Amino acid sequence: MTVLLLLLGHLIADFWLQSDKMVTNKLKNLPKHLFHHMLTTGIALVVVWGYQYEFQHIMTYFILPFAFIIISHFLIDLLKIKLVDTIPRGSTDNLQRLGYFLLDQLIHVVMICLVSIFFFNTKVLYLLDFNKTNDVSWFHSIVFIIIIYILATSVSGHIIKFIIGSLPSKLTNFEGELTVKNQLNAVKTKSLPQTENSFTEEYHYFSYSSPLRSRGKLIGYVERLLVIILTAIGAYQSIAFIIAAKSIARFKQLDDRNWAEYFLLGTLSSILIGLVLGLIVQVVLM
Repeated sequence: MTVLLLLLGHLIADFWLQSDKMVTNKLKNLPKHLFHHMLTTGIALVVVWGYQYEFQHIMTYFILPFAFIIISHFLIDLLKIKLVDTIPRGSTDNLQRLGYFLLDQLIHVVMICLVSIFFFNTKVLYLLDFNKTNDVSWFHSIVFIIIIYILATSVSGHIIKFIIGSLPSKLTNFEGELTVKNQLNAVKTKSLPQTENSFTEEYHYFSYSSPLRSRGKLIGYVERLLVIILTAIGAYQSIAFIIAAKSIARFKQLDDRNWAEYFLLGTLSSILIGLVLGLIVQVVLM
């Protein structure tokens, strides 16, 4: 329970309580970010401390692990910020940013495991065996499902964004079309009083608005959650229908090779993450 609760607190603070503005200027917003972690980590540790140790030995089971997590988190985040700053401004090397992101999350998970082992004598691998019948197995399952949900939505969204990068400007015209029509009536000139000069100009502007981006993000979330469920129950063939449905919806846009490659990379990345998470759910819960 300790590892799962601390991991859940970390994910909530990192991905649900941290806004895009905080991510953009993380050094400036680091105090606010650390406060989020203090809040979620503190709640998780209070639950563990109260349930397992009946609020005894506060120094050993609350203050020391709390201080270890917060200090290590601060140092890890500071290191990540310094590493990201080494990437030239305007660089398109998203894979390097992805590497720093994954390394950052991996080190945080390792720190959580170390806290659980050293301060709570937890056997980390034992916690993953939810098939053992005990009084809190249902609670383990609920916390685990919430963690998988966060991984399938917010965390996966960050990973895919790093993989495919931002939408190229030359491809944004496939995301929405705004047609503006202007009717211009020319005034009759004195020299040609009987001549009526009127014409219609039609302009096509293409835009990539926030609602469209939000719908695309939501589609990705639903797609990965469906893949996880289908993988967990062993219905692998049904995953092909998800890919087919997305392809039909974007059928005309696939005529453009650049867009097709962008679409294929994003879809395959999303499906791969969904499959991996689905297999984890299958092994742990099924």
